[in-house]
Amino acid sequence: MLPLAALLLHLLPLAMGYYDICKSWVTSDEGPSWEFYACQPKPVAMKEYLLVKVEPAGITCGEPPERFCTHENPYLCSDECDASNPDLAHPPKLMMDREEEGLATYWQSVTWSRYPEPLVANITLAWNKSIELTDDIVLTFEYGRPTVMMLEKSLDYGRTWHPYQYYADDCMEAFGMPARRVKELSATSAHRVLCTEEYSRWVGSKKEKDVRFEVRERFAIFAGPDLKRMENLYTRMESAKGLKEFFTLTDLRLRLLRPALGGTYVQRDNLYKYFYAISNIEVTARCKCNLHANACTFRDGSLQCECEHNTTGQDCGKCKKNFRTKSWRAGAYTPTPHGSPNACAATGSAFGKGTQEIESISSVTQNSVPLQGVQSLPTPPAAPPSRVQRPDPPENIQDCECYGHSNRCSYIDFLNVVTCVSCKHYTRGQHCQHCRLGFYRNQSAELDDENVCIECNCNQKGSKHDRCNDTGYCECLDGATGSRCDDCLPGYYWRQGCLPNVCDDEFLICQNGGTCHENQRCLCPVGFKGILCEQPKCDSLNKDCDGASGVHISLTAFVLCALALLLSHLRDL
Repeated sequence: MLPLAALLLHLLPLAMGYYDICKSWVTSDEGPSWEFYACQPKPVAMKEYLLVKVEPAGITCGEPPERFCTHENPYLCSDECDASNPDLAHPPKLMMDREEEGLATYWQSVTWSRYPEPLVANITLAWNKSIELTDDIVLTFEYGRPTVMMLEKSLDYGRTWHPYQYYADDCMEAFGMPARRVKELSATSAHRVLCTEEYSRWVGSKKEKDVRFEVRERFAIFAGPDLKRMENLYTRMESAKGLKEFFTLTDLRLRLLRPALGGTYVQRDNLYKYFYAISNIEVTARCKCNLHANACTFRDGSLQCECEHNTTGQDCGKCKKNFRTKSWRAGAYTPTPHGSPNACAATGSAFGKGTQEIESISSVTQNSVPLQGVQSLPTPPAAPPSRVQRPDPPENIQDCECYGHSNRCSYIDFLNVVTCVSCKHYTRGQHCQHCRLGFYRNQSAELDDENVCIECNCNQKGSKHDRCNDTGYCECLDGATGSRCDDCLPGYYWRQGCLPNVCDDEFLICQNGGTCHENQRCLCPVGFKGILCEQPKCDSLNKDCDGASGVHISLTAFVLCALALLLSHLRDL
């Protein structure tokens, strides 16, 4: 009866689906024992566990009270937003609540009353936990979807941000990239960042409200349109570089850059109909547990994996204290359907034998990388008899602590030092405790986490070099800003780096009716020239040096015009 029960437990993971169970109790010739499998939690609605932040301060309507219109009735502006009245307030929490009896409750921004100043809002969703998307992100807008917006993600709790998808009614105009759809992607480009025009064109506020980040369509590239060939997706997750990480995040940020315009240009006579309103945000995902847990709980205000396989940590990202006989590794989806658990093991167990070794520097193998400069050091003289002799090379692996970033270390006998060899995960140092140049320490990760070092990723055109400080901020060139120096300060524009504005709408204003083109040059009207169109044109074809009636001309400009006319007259003689 016992062998039958063990067989049923062994087959249970197959009956429940892919990666639902972490272990089962099996019996073999050596006796009963646990058999481990790769495992992961079930997907859930993640909006129940997030923290929402809206920026800048004052972007939420209602302080002071403000009236607003709709595109259907742009001149019937009877609606009001008032933060002091619960019936008229539209705080951020209404993006996450449950709609009752079909009545939409929504967060709302201020109106675009300060046009042409941009109406920009950032909405940050934070989980304080790594999660993995399993379905589309769906954003529901009331009163029209934005004409320009972008979705960003963070992998390090909001310290750095990466584009996830761009949305615009004209992608080339808004972001300088052609519009594409997920259906056009291939297996090798499934994790490419796109700009789509599908959700930004005006179709009427009461018809189309949703904006999507398509996850299922990207999965379908590998698993088929009905997602029945999931083993293909899981196999590709392990083999395709960056694919698994593409669906992983700790935070999302929605950047609203231009509101719905109602299918027309901005109408300055009625700016109260331009604003943002979001009634719902749906994010379906699972806790990232590195395939070491099939359950995730919410306690002490944050999500926490219920770790198996002798692992621990919020993401099961390290081995338990007494189970570090080999470096921690995430579980693997392959081979399907059970995967590889890569469980941590205690000293002497079947999982941990022969995984870490200590060697003398005199016997470093060809595959080892000795420390720079060690071999050139002179051998010190033998210790006098009165001195205490150096101890023998350490034999216990605990003396070779590399925080899981190396499974080999060397003993330098004349320095009496044990040092790690070939540090991985972008670490360096005697114990692999420092980050390589071009990387910085992930403060939210333990030293034995494989993600302890994050690439600086400094923009080559905006930064002085590829190194950053301890918080991940690069050293920027003049005019550049941002953690990666990939943005420009006010008064500068981006063109293979940050260049000072030639013109703008505030300080360097084009004169005499000129218009500023992309902050790079003034487009001057007929009769004027110069950087800011401040100089009248005076030539043989334009003898009217006043340029335009009623325009004041300086004495210098008048003298230059007179000389030009005189030279022209002499040529005619």
